Amino acid sequence: MKIYLLIAIGGLFGAISRFALSAFIQSKHNRRFPYATFIINLTGSFLLGFLFGRHNLRPEFFFLFGTGFMGAYTTFSTFEFESIELIRKEKLLLAISYLVFSVIIGVFLAYLGYLIGKGL
Repeated sequence: MKIYLLIAIGGLFGAISRFALSAFIQSKHNRRFPYATFIINLTGSFLLGFLFGRHNLRPEFFFLFGTGFMGAYTTFSTFEFESIELIRKEKLLLAISYLVFSVIIGVFLAYLGYLIGKGL
Protein backbone atom coordinates (compact mmCIF):
# COMPACT_ATOMS: atom_id res chain seq x y z
CA MET A 1 0.00 0.00 0.00
CA LYS A 2 2.91 2.35 0.76
CA ILE A 3 4.19 2.05 -2.82
CA TYR A 4 0.82 3.09 -4.26
CA LEU A 5 0.68 6.10 -1.96
CA LEU A 6 4.19 7.18 -2.98
CA ILE A 7 3.29 6.87 -6.67
CA ALA A 8 0.06 8.82 -6.13
CA ILE A 9 1.82 11.64 -4.26
CA GLY A 10 4.53 11.85 -6.91
CA GLY A 11 1.88 11.78 -9.63
CA LEU A 12 -0.03 14.62 -8.00
CA PHE A 13 3.02 16.88 -8.01
CA GLY A 14 4.13 15.74 -11.47
CA ALA A 15 0.74 16.55 -12.99
CA ILE A 16 0.60 19.95 -11.30
CA SER A 17 4.16 20.71 -12.46
CA ARG A 18 3.35 19.72 -16.03
CA PHE A 19 0.19 21.82 -16.06
CA ALA A 20 1.93 24.90 -14.61
CA LEU A 21 4.99 24.67 -16.85
CA SER A 22 2.84 23.98 -19.91
CA ALA A 23 0.67 27.03 -19.21
CA PHE A 24 3.75 29.20 -18.72
CA ILE A 25 5.46 28.01 -21.92
CA GLN A 26 2.28 28.35 -23.97
CA SER A 27 1.85 31.93 -22.76
CA LYS A 28 5.33 32.78 -24.10
CA HIS A 29 5.28 30.97 -27.48
CA ASN A 30 2.97 30.74 -30.44
CA ARG A 31 0.89 27.66 -31.14
CA ARG A 32 2.67 26.78 -34.38
CA PHE A 33 4.96 24.29 -32.62
CA PRO A 34 4.11 22.29 -29.45
CA TYR A 35 6.93 23.82 -27.38
CA ALA A 36 5.40 22.95 -24.01
CA THR A 37 5.20 19.19 -24.58
CA PHE A 38 8.58 19.22 -26.33
CA ILE A 39 10.32 20.93 -23.39
CA ILE A 40 8.47 18.94 -20.73
CA ASN A 41 9.24 15.58 -22.34
CA LEU A 42 12.91 16.48 -22.88
CA THR A 43 13.43 17.67 -19.31
CA GLY A 44 11.57 14.58 -18.14
CA SER A 45 13.87 12.35 -20.19
CA PHE A 46 16.92 13.96 -18.64
CA LEU A 47 15.56 13.73 -15.09
CA LEU A 48 14.47 10.11 -15.45
CA GLY A 49 17.89 9.24 -16.87
CA PHE A 50 19.45 11.01 -13.90
CA LEU A 51 17.35 8.94 -11.48
CA PHE A 52 18.36 5.71 -13.22
CA GLY A 53 21.99 6.77 -12.94
CA ARG A 54 21.66 7.03 -9.17
CA HIS A 55 21.91 3.29 -8.48
CA ASN A 56 22.04 3.82 -4.73
CA LEU A 57 18.55 5.35 -4.49
CA ARG A 58 16.10 3.66 -2.20
CA PRO A 59 13.21 2.00 -4.07
CA GLU A 60 10.72 4.27 -2.31
CA PHE A 61 12.45 7.33 -3.75
CA PHE A 62 12.27 5.89 -7.25
CA PHE A 63 8.56 5.07 -6.87
CA LEU A 64 7.87 8.62 -5.67
CA PHE A 65 9.93 10.48 -8.28
CA GLY A 66 10.52 8.03 -11.12
CA THR A 67 7.16 6.33 -11.46
CA GLY A 68 4.93 8.92 -9.79
CA PHE A 69 6.32 12.36 -10.55
CA MET A 70 7.98 11.63 -13.90
CA GLY A 71 5.10 9.43 -15.06
CA ALA A 72 2.66 12.30 -14.57
CA TYR A 73 5.08 15.05 -15.65
CA THR A 74 5.94 13.61 -19.06
CA THR A 75 3.27 12.83 -21.61
CA PHE A 76 3.60 10.46 -24.52
CA SER A 77 -0.09 10.63 -25.43
CA THR A 78 -0.03 14.42 -25.84
CA PHE A 79 3.14 14.07 -27.93
CA GLU A 80 1.30 11.63 -30.22
CA PHE A 81 -1.84 13.78 -30.42
CA GLU A 82 0.12 16.94 -31.25
CA SER A 83 2.04 15.07 -33.94
CA ILE A 84 -1.22 13.92 -35.52
CA GLU A 85 -2.61 17.47 -35.31
CA LEU A 86 0.42 18.84 -37.17
CA ILE A 87 -0.05 16.21 -39.88
CA ARG A 88 -3.80 16.89 -40.04
CA LYS A 89 -3.06 20.62 -40.51
CA GLU A 90 -0.70 19.66 -43.36
CA LYS A 91 2.40 20.84 -41.51
CA LEU A 92 4.29 17.71 -42.47
CA LEU A 93 7.82 19.07 -42.15
CA LEU A 94 7.04 20.47 -38.71
CA ALA A 95 5.46 17.15 -37.67
CA ILE A 96 8.46 15.12 -38.84
CA SER A 97 10.85 17.54 -37.13
CA TYR A 98 8.86 17.30 -33.89
CA LEU A 99 8.83 13.49 -34.00
CA VAL A 100 12.49 13.06 -34.92
CA PHE A 101 13.93 15.71 -32.61
CA SER A 102 11.76 14.63 -29.67
CA VAL A 103 13.01 11.06 -29.89
CA ILE A 104 16.66 11.75 -30.73
CA ILE A 105 17.14 14.59 -28.25
CA GLY A 106 15.06 12.76 -25.63
CA VAL A 107 17.23 9.64 -25.79
CA PHE A 108 20.39 11.77 -25.75
CA LEU A 109 19.22 13.72 -22.70
CA ALA A 110 18.15 10.55 -20.90
CA TYR A 111 21.62 9.11 -21.46
CA LEU A 112 23.29 12.38 -20.44
CA GLY A 113 21.18 12.45 -17.28
CA TYR A 114 22.13 8.84 -16.59
CA LEU A 115 25.85 9.63 -16.95
CA ILE A 116 25.59 12.68 -14.72
CA GLY A 117 23.55 10.78 -12.13
CA LYS A 118 25.99 7.89 -12.19
CA GLY A 119 28.93 10.26 -11.72
CA LEU A 120 27.59 11.84 -8.53
